[in-house]
Amino acid sequence: MADGGVDDHAHEGVVGIAAVIRSGARSAVEVTEEHLAAAEASQDALNAFTLIDAEGALRRAEDIDQRIAAREPVGRLAGVPIGIKDLIDQAGLPNTNGANFPAPIPEVSATCVRRLEAADAVLIGRTGLHEWAFGFSSENPWFGPVRNPWDADLSPGGSSGGSATAVAAGLVAASLGTDTGGSVRVPAAQCGIVGLKVTHGRVPLTGVTPLAASVDSVGPLGRSVADVAAIYAVVAGDDSADPWSRPQRVVSPGAPTSLEHLRIGVPHPWSDQPVANGIRATFDDALDAIAATGAAVVHLDLPELDFPGMLNEAMYPEVARVHRERWQSDPDRYGPEVRRRVEQVFDYTMDDYIDGLRWRTHMQSVAWRALGEVDVLVTPTVASVHKTIGENLVEVDGEMVPYRPAMARFTAPVNHLKFPALALPLAGSGTPPASLQLIGAPWLEHHLLEIGAALENAGIAGVARPPLWRPSTSSES
Repeated sequence: MADGGVDDHAHEGVVGIAAVIRSGARSAVEVTEEHLAAAEASQDALNAFTLIDAEGALRRAEDIDQRIAAREPVGRLAGVPIGIKDLIDQAGLPNTNGANFPAPIPEVSATCVRRLEAADAVLIGRTGLHEWAFGFSSENPWFGPVRNPWDADLSPGGSSGGSATAVAAGLVAASLGTDTGGSVRVPAAQCGIVGLKVTHGRVPLTGVTPLAASVDSVGPLGRSVADVAAIYAVVAGDDSADPWSRPQRVVSPGAPTSLEHLRIGVPHPWSDQPVANGIRATFDDALDAIAATGAAVVHLDLPELDFPGMLNEAMYPEVARVHRERWQSDPDRYGPEVRRRVEQVFDYTMDDYIDGLRWRTHMQSVAWRALGEVDVLVTPTVASVHKTIGENLVEVDGEMVPYRPAMARFTAPVNHLKFPALALPLAGSGTPPASLQLIGAPWLEHHLLEIGAALENAGIAGVARPPLWRPSTSSES
């Protein structure tokens, strides 16, 4: 449907594409060619990619088709077109980090990329991002702004803006992004799709350019909870090469959970942070709709979780370490916005960092106790879904405010909790729609995904196609 109705994923979703290719009803090459053509055709309008790897994608697709023809086994993501954020290593392709510094060409792919390839996904291109993943707009001074398929004058959010745009516009079935303060969930919210921030350590960071490794994560974006779950199940798991990784068992999500017996916690005053008027009304309506399913909506007084806390103190000394040598060698190679931010990170001291880590630990303890009373916490995902490209202010509660804190106020604290969180678009709630954030306990991503799927089944959450959706193909007939 191109009319803004809820998407039908029977033929175009991750699981559906893989099934139809494995059955032989369609070839991986045919599906790949269609998505490559759509990606190329969209570049002038959306600029979702820094590089489209047509040669590599078709080579992988041909190999998949040959193995299917020979009745050899293929992976669970056979032929599924995927986008990779351009700060995650892919062997043989430049990793630009969205920056103006020389781009290394790695010999070995990141662990998460190798797992996608082992599952026979087809990686069609590297997606655009905010420079060095240090921002929320993806208005990149070196590669040009990534644009939102709901309105090309709007930012798709960041830093994984290209990954979100490519998914929302149908250029790929799913994508990988990274999330240090909301960089999967913010663009998912801005583009009206689903994004999963995993438990810190759940998806290996091996081969991923760090911003602040103690809170960095890699996560999937998709057009349904099922799409995100399918990618999560492939990339999650321990990696001994990653010091942040943990040998925790990965549980694939089962059937959508029963909402009737859930306890949904609303953390105050955090959830009361100012938002655009339409988002506040939609959030309240969603809570009413959840309560109508029989779930208990529980209001919790948790001032320790309120924004901003000591986010900068707990993170910026790490950013300083990542960028110090580069900054000292050539600060003029940074774009204006990121240059100002990188300059600021060097003002934070070791005492600031220790205080920040103490705050982080206290906040984690509070959240653990809260999740002993409820199944999940719920907040809006972002304060506004309308950020005009080139403008630094957004409308929140009738006032124009800087866009970065408006995007970060519900997402960034979760990274310091190190808990998983799921961003879900609310069905029929706007263009783009408002987004709901579910926050769960560590290592229980499957539980979050089961709740998200239940909210989709109840019609509370759901993805709609934006106006700049890719051209229809035979796979959607």
